[in-house]
Amino acid sequence: MASGVTGSRGEASDHGFLAELKDAVNGRTALLVVAVLGLQLGFIVSYIGALHHPYPYKASIGVVAPPQASAQAVAGLNGLPNHVLDARPVADEATAVQQIKDQKLYTALVIDPAGTRDTLLVANASGPALATAVTQIVTQAEAQQGRTVVVQDVVPLAPGDAEGLSSFYLAVGWCVGGYLVASLLGISAGTRPANVPRAIIRLGSLLLFSLAAGLGGALIAGPILDALPGKIVALWGVGTMVVFAVGAVTMALECFFDVIGIGIAVLLFVILGNPSAGGVFPPPLMPPFWRTIGPWLPNGAGTDLNRSIAYFHGTDILRPLLVLSVWIVLGVGLTLLASALRRGSGRPDLPTVQSAASAQASGTTPETS
Repeated sequence: MASGVTGSRGEASDHGFLAELKDAVNGRTALLVVAVLGLQLGFIVSYIGALHHPYPYKASIGVVAPPQASAQAVAGLNGLPNHVLDARPVADEATAVQQIKDQKLYTALVIDPAGTRDTLLVANASGPALATAVTQIVTQAEAQQGRTVVVQDVVPLAPGDAEGLSSFYLAVGWCVGGYLVASLLGISAGTRPANVPRAIIRLGSLLLFSLAAGLGGALIAGPILDALPGKIVALWGVGTMVVFAVGAVTMALECFFDVIGIGIAVLLFVILGNPSAGGVFPPPLMPPFWRTIGPWLPNGAGTDLNRSIAYFHGTDILRPLLVLSVWIVLGVGLTLLASALRRGSGRPDLPTVQSAASAQASGTTPETS
């Protein structure tokens, strides 16, 4: 009778600890663990790097002043250290307010030529952190001229959106749903659809999920929690686009890179996309890298659209809509292309694998799908 403890494969474990370790953790698993460590460290670097030291850089500010004082005021604000403000003359206060509501300006300084008290127009809906930072900078600059500043919020936040983060968290929730459902489909049904019809079916399922997720998010942020005042139908459309864009791209990455594609999706939409989306801090408060990439990722585009719909009557939405459209086209196109090629790495749909195994067991040769 054989003695000894059997290993994970039913063999006698008399080869020592090193052999057991190699048997338990193969090379592929070790590489995946290293990749996860890289993603984890990247998460820490990206979030801390983007958010640890907010400081304005060329935050746009209009200057309303008499002609003889306007040029001097603009030059003075633009001459502040570290290029914190991007000042430009504006004809009058009404124009300044409208440009803030059109998202062409973040703030505006209205100078009173007859007194020493000026008015700073801000939009907390664009980001309370930026409004506060600009207020501090302008107050200090005005104090050096012997002047004071009173702040007027021309686009206030909704009562249920105290910190102005609801637009951001809504977009993040949609992104999470997008890459999670695509990952689940890849793990459960195979990372690469067996053929183009299967890919179309999978994309259709993703679209149905996106419609449900978009509507659910819009209802939660709107009438259920009363956090965002935007129109439900408009927010529903944004949510559908965000979820489908992220899900389709994740699906395409899985087609080309197998389960590693899920890690790439996490890199794009979590590690890079979330801190750069402009939710916690608007773009002028972020470092150059995150400020640059944020508007071109679904997270940032979704946040911008949510904020525009909720507070700015849908102004300045063309760019984020185009961004989401491009991501959708890329995701759908690459998924269909990978399914048409059907060769290379990547696990096929599980029904195909199962049918092949059944055919092999019965002694027949399955047709190539």
